[in-house]
Amino acid sequence: MLFFLISATTAQQPNSSTPPMKAPTANELLTRALQLYEAGKFSAALKAFREGADAGNVYAMMYLGVMYGSGVGTEVNYTDSMAWFVKAANLGDSQAMTNIGLLYYRGLGQTQDYRQALSWFHKSAVLGNSEGMFNTGALYRDGLGMPVNYSEAMNWFRKAADAGNSAAMNDVGMLHQRGHGVAVDSSEAMKWYRLAAANGSDSAMYNVGVLYENGIGVGKNRDQALVWYRSAARAGNVEAKRTLKSLGVTE
Repeated sequence: MLFFLISATTAQQPNSSTPPMKAPTANELLTRALQLYEAGKFSAALKAFREGADAGNVYAMMYLGVMYGSGVGTEVNYTDSMAWFVKAANLGDSQAMTNIGLLYYRGLGQTQDYRQALSWFHKSAVLGNSEGMFNTGALYRDGLGMPVNYSEAMNWFRKAADAGNSAAMNDVGMLHQRGHGVAVDSSEAMKWYRLAAANGSDSAMYNVGVLYENGIGVGKNRDQALVWYRSAARAGNVEAKRTLKSLGVTE
């Protein structure tokens, strides 16, 4: 989209009926950037997102952070990625907070720092971001940046699960199966695995298969186990593919 400038002489003509063109708004700049991005014109999109971000559009800031972090339309630059996520986070964007946490968690562009990761995940979680909730739970589960705390892990996994996060549903099931922070309850584990599987979690599909194969919380049922292993394998689960191969059956 081209934007024409009207010279001072033309603008001052008394008989002109054409009003001066207004500068594009931040949302209009974002729309143009998205069109370029979806057309695969990533370098041009990067420039357009920069214009939108400079005009104060938070979504444009987020796209810039993602593009610099993944090397789309530019070379990978985690410093710039972090800078744009921080700008978006300072304007209240919860996903930007989660992404900052991920950069700290993975040590990308800065020293790996689980405490900083947890701090940003928690900020995001408090604002209702289900990924932030799940990541907060995962750090408590794994004892990264603090001692292991299964009760807190369960608390945050449940919040994320209630918000529709399938990975969290799967982990609620795992904690019930292993008795971490709660009493061992295989039936409850199966309930959560099935719920997660229904929401697309291939890990949960595999876990349902494991419970059927071993008769944990349900009657042992090899046929049902194979059904779930195959579903998980079709969804890309590597462990399910290995299991099917070890059982001598096809996917």
